[in-house]
Amino acid sequence: MQGCEVSTRLRYRLTLASGMLECLCFAGVVFGFASLMFVLKEDGYFSYLCATVPGTNGTLTITDCSGQDEQFSLVFTITSFLNNFLCLVNGYLFDRFGTLVTRLVAICLYTTGTLLVAFSSAALSELLFPALSCVAVGGILLLLTNMQVANLFAAHRSTVITLYNGAFDSSAAVFFLIKVLHEQGVSLRSSFLVLSSCSIIHLLRTLLLMPRTHIPYPLPQYYTYGLDCGQANTYNLEQFERMRNGGMTESQETSGKDVSQAPEEGTDAQDSKTVESFRSCVLSWFFLWHMMWLSIMQLRHYLFIGTLNPMLNRLADNDPNLVSQYTNAFAMTQLCGVLCAPWNGLLMDRHKGKPLAPGETEQEVDLRSSSLSLFLTSLQCLLFSVCASVPFLPLQYLTFILQVLNRSFLYGGNAAFISMAFPACHFGKLYGLVMSVSAVISLLQYPCFALVKGALGGDPFFMDIALTLVTLLAFIHPVYVYIYCKKVAHHRKDNTQTEVTNGFIMAEAKL
Repeated sequence: MQGCEVSTRLRYRLTLASGMLECLCFAGVVFGFASLMFVLKEDGYFSYLCATVPGTNGTLTITDCSGQDEQFSLVFTITSFLNNFLCLVNGYLFDRFGTLVTRLVAICLYTTGTLLVAFSSAALSELLFPALSCVAVGGILLLLTNMQVANLFAAHRSTVITLYNGAFDSSAAVFFLIKVLHEQGVSLRSSFLVLSSCSIIHLLRTLLLMPRTHIPYPLPQYYTYGLDCGQANTYNLEQFERMRNGGMTESQETSGKDVSQAPEEGTDAQDSKTVESFRSCVLSWFFLWHMMWLSIMQLRHYLFIGTLNPMLNRLADNDPNLVSQYTNAFAMTQLCGVLCAPWNGLLMDRHKGKPLAPGETEQEVDLRSSSLSLFLTSLQCLLFSVCASVPFLPLQYLTFILQVLNRSFLYGGNAAFISMAFPACHFGKLYGLVMSVSAVISLLQYPCFALVKGALGGDPFFMDIALTLVTLLAFIHPVYVYIYCKKVAHHRKDNTQTEVTNGFIMAEAKL
C-alpha cells in the first residue's frame, strides 16, 4: 500500500503538470485573435470586402478595409459567444457523463477546428466561422475537465483553479507564435497542422492521467484513477455511495469489511446531508450578482480584443510596422496571465491551514476570503477600462498589462467562487450557466462595434466612457458577499453568547 501511495502522489503531480501544459498551449488560443487577424489579413482573408476610394485631391487613392475589419469582428464575436454559450451544454455533459466522454468530445471539436483553419484560404474565408468556433468550444471543454484537478490538492484548491485559468488566458500567445513563424516564412497551414497533430497527446492524457468520471471533493484517502495501482482500485465505492446517499441499511451489514483500500475514481465524497438543489442555487443572490459581475467585465474584455486591431490602426495612423509592434506587445503580455492568476488563488487560499473559530464553517471562511478577490478584480477592470478609453497610443502598453492581469483574475476567480459557494455536484451546470448567460450579454459587442463604425464615425471614445460607467456595477457583487459574511459572523457570535449564557444559568441552577 505504501508503494501505491507514492505512485498515487506521483500521478497527482503528473496530472497537474500535464494539465497545466494543456491549458497553456491549447485551451484558450482563440483569444490571441488579434495576432491571428494580422496573419489572416496578410494572406488576403476577406480582402474582397476592401474597397478603393479616390482621395481628396482626386489623384491619390485610399483603400478602405472597414468591411474587412467588421467581418473579422463578426468572426470573433460568434467564436467568443459560442465559447461561453455552449458552456451550459458542456457543463451538463461533464456532470452527467464524466471526464472521459467530455474530453473525447473536446478532442474531436479541437481537431476539426484546427484542420478547417489549415485547409482554409482567402477564397474560403468563411471557413473561419466554424473553424475557430470548434477550436474555442473544444478548448473550454479541456479547461472544464482540468479544473477538477484542483480537488487533488485541497490546501491549494483555489490556487490550482486560478493557475489553470491563467494558463488558459496565456495560451492566447500561441497565435502570436504563429504570427512570428509566419513572418519567418512558415505557412498558416503548417502551423495549424501541427496543432491538429497534438490531439494525440490530449488523447493519451485522457486515457492515462484523467479519471473516467469525476475527481471527488473532499478527496477520499488513497483515491486513485487511470492505470491500476496494485489492489488500490478493487473496492467499489460507487455501491457504497448509493448505500450512503440512499439511506440503505446494507452499509451496516458490511461494517466489518475492510474499507481502508483506495476508492475508485468516480465516487462522490460529499456528506450525506441534503444537498442544495440546482434551482435554489440559480435563484440565489450569490449566483445572480456573480453572473452580472462576470457578464459586465467579460463584455468589456471581448469588445477590447475584437476591436484592438482597428483601434491600433487608428491611433498609429495606419502605420503597419507600428501596428505590428503593438500587436506583438499585446500578445507578449498574454503570456503573463499564467504568472498573474495564481496570486488570486493564493489570496483566496490564504486562510487554509488556520483553525476555524467556534461554530465557523469552512465555506464561510472561503466566502470571506473571496470578497477581497472579487473587489480587486472589479477595481482592475475599472482601471483597465479607463486606460483603454484614453486615445493615447503609448498608454496602451499599460492597458495591455491591466487587461491580462484583470482577465487572469476574472476567469480564475469566477471558477473558484462557484466551487466554494455552491455544491460540487452542480459545479459543471452552474459554471456552464453563468458562462452561457455572459455569452448572451457579450453579443452586445457587435452592435457596439457597428455603432462605433457608423454613428460615432470610427471614434470609440464615447462608447468606452459608457462601458467604464457600466463597469461600476461590478462592485455590487463583492460588497454583497462582504455584507453577507459580516451578517453570518454576527449571527454566529450572538448564538455563541446565548449558549454561554444558557450554560451559566444551568450551572447556577444545579448549584
